[in-house]
Amino acid sequence: MSKALFALTICGALLAGCSGTKHLPPGEHLYTGAKTKITQTSDLTARQRKVLDEDLENLVRPRPNSSFLGIRFKLGIYNLFRNAKPNSFFGRLRNQLGEPPVLLSSVDINNNIKLLNNHAQNKGFFLVQTSIDSVVRGRTGHLNVTVAAGPQYTINSIRFPTDSIELTRDMQADVDKSLLKTADPYDLDVIKGERNRIDARLKEKGYYYFNPEYLLMQVDSTIGNHKVDMVLKIKPEAPQDALVPYRINNTYIYANYRLNAQNPDTSISTAQVYEGYQIIDRRKRFKPWFWPRIMVFRSGDIYNRTDHNTTLARLINLNEFRYVKNRFEPVGDSAKLDAYYYLTPQPKQNLRVELGVTSKSNNLNGSQINVTWRNRNTFRQAEQLVINGYVGTETQFGGTFQGYNTYRAGAEATFSIPRFVVPFFKVNTTSAFVPRTNIKLGYDLLQRMKLYTVNSFRGQLGYAWKPNSQLTYELNPFAINYVQPINVTKEYRDSLVRHPYLRHVVDSQFVLGSNFQFTYSEVTTGLLKPNSYFLNGLIDLSGNVAGLLTGATEETRPRRIAGAVFDQYVKLEVDGRWYHKIGLKSSWVNRLNIGYGIPYGNSTQMPYIKQFYVGGNNSLRGFRSRSVGPGTFFDTTATTFLGDQTGDIKLEFNTEFRPHISGPLYGALFVDIGNIWLAKEDPERPGSGFNGNFLNQLAIDAGVGVRLDIVLFVIRLDAGFPLRKPWDTNPAVINSSTYKQATSGRSGIVYNLAIGYPF
Repeated sequence: MSKALFALTICGALLAGCSGTKHLPPGEHLYTGAKTKITQTSDLTARQRKVLDEDLENLVRPRPNSSFLGIRFKLGIYNLFRNAKPNSFFGRLRNQLGEPPVLLSSVDINNNIKLLNNHAQNKGFFLVQTSIDSVVRGRTGHLNVTVAAGPQYTINSIRFPTDSIELTRDMQADVDKSLLKTADPYDLDVIKGERNRIDARLKEKGYYYFNPEYLLMQVDSTIGNHKVDMVLKIKPEAPQDALVPYRINNTYIYANYRLNAQNPDTSISTAQVYEGYQIIDRRKRFKPWFWPRIMVFRSGDIYNRTDHNTTLARLINLNEFRYVKNRFEPVGDSAKLDAYYYLTPQPKQNLRVELGVTSKSNNLNGSQINVTWRNRNTFRQAEQLVINGYVGTETQFGGTFQGYNTYRAGAEATFSIPRFVVPFFKVNTTSAFVPRTNIKLGYDLLQRMKLYTVNSFRGQLGYAWKPNSQLTYELNPFAINYVQPINVTKEYRDSLVRHPYLRHVVDSQFVLGSNFQFTYSEVTTGLLKPNSYFLNGLIDLSGNVAGLLTGATEETRPRRIAGAVFDQYVKLEVDGRWYHKIGLKSSWVNRLNIGYGIPYGNSTQMPYIKQFYVGGNNSLRGFRSRSVGPGTFFDTTATTFLGDQTGDIKLEFNTEFRPHISGPLYGALFVDIGNIWLAKEDPERPGSGFNGNFLNQLAIDAGVGVRLDIVLFVIRLDAGFPLRKPWDTNPAVINSSTYKQATSGRSGIVYNLAIGYPF
């Protein structure tokens, strides 16, 4: 579609939307909505009146045509292409983006009166009376809804069953947790919630066959003074098996169940009994002692929903089974259940090849090929061995220094064991997430053409576990990373004469330590609550044990292990985020990221691979990656490929408004603030040290962006513009003499194309 046609379409839609009544059938009127007026509410607070008014107005059906700033865009698109054939391009455009007119004649007034009265009565307004009048003005019409609410009834008393059977005793034990409180307004939704609460509590106490429909709430509204007495009873027709708690009898595990087989094998004749579990595994895919560490239910346990759901979740989170099914079957006339688990394994081995494309804000664009081989159930206890190899390249586009391309290659092997492996101790959890012991070995090779080549060896032994779906812990007692330059070109060595601080990039680095991090996230399943939070904390230590063994101090450095100088530091980092939901799909997101690194003993500064930086796709988007700081330092003679600034201290704040535009398309308005500093001033970089004036040394940018969010992944494009450059004599860009000067060189308008949200 040409730009002219696209503009014509938009203009036509706007005009058609403004005159949406032009193409209505004769005698019809465009329905524009309902106006609700609540009367007889002297006993209600202003907030209660407002909530009731909004509730009732939103219940009126049908809804009018949607509009934005008074313009019915979707109706305009529908009218613009009203005569297009259904299967034509414009016909599909009309059906996907347009909206047919909602007619006043389609409104059923009597049905709406019943609907509004029922809702008000369910909220305790038993004396409600509703009237609806239609009002016509020209070719449009709306409804005037008048609701005489009357007083809202409140709860006078609540009685729970008091007979002597075990079920009612179990119900009485949780009365203090009831959702129903005396003096609270009568609310049918709360009553339903109370029935579901009682059902959930009883499920925890073994009442497998109980159902909330077996509970009856009798309400007496005739006691006067606009109050009600409530009596909760168990329906007489409730079956006997719903009134008794059940215990687990036998647990049958079908370890190689073929879900799509015509005649799946459900025989238990070949079952192997191990610690009370009946294991049907003809191919011996799993070792018997694997199951007691995974399963939660044991013979003789009282059935409860928590263990039921936890067992299923643990089996699913193993990432070992394609399908997980289970059922419970009563054992004769006894209050016992047999549990059956049908597990369909995934293929033991698979090979995956991925091609990725990268685009960075420093004009480096490239691609990378990843090859991943996975072996599930390596030693028949759901261990996973993953070997990943990659080859990538980045090419410099734009700028003066083209040809300084980057080539990288590497491989990593990860062996993951679904339990804690701790010498001399037996440790396990009963959460829905199986803990894992991870062993990693990796190698990376990085070559920047015409500059340097470095290789990196790394290894790690650690543990990862999740007490619940929102909280994750990762502890790595042993983490080693050794970086060694293979080749440094004469051109790069010559640059060190002008820029001595760049020698840090090609220094040998030997990190020998441990780290711990935790993550708390309320948005793991999407932004559902009005306010959600994310918090990540990191503690990274290096050289503490090595320093004790070698006696490394500032006076004795450098100390070595196996001929290599090891690094000593303490690194702390906190990343906090607040997600605020606006409307149905829009949101406002804020992030605060603080990092602090302290070199000590054998080190004068943090190793390059552990330092902080700002700028780029997920940081200060109005500045190129690693181009800001440290502090107010700015090397006016630095060339493009030398823009590689890092620091020991980091402070960054980001705020972003994400309005929903249409379908999977979202917009973005953002502001980024931040900088990095060195713990100690570097004489070769004046202004790089952290001091009490740090707030005046913050870089600021702002920008706009668009996101295509199709759930599986997000593609985003951001355009950031610097507002404050701390290294300038006059930091505020808005006060710069010309726009050209403000957008030149290192701090021009930056476009960021990336996958995923920045935070």
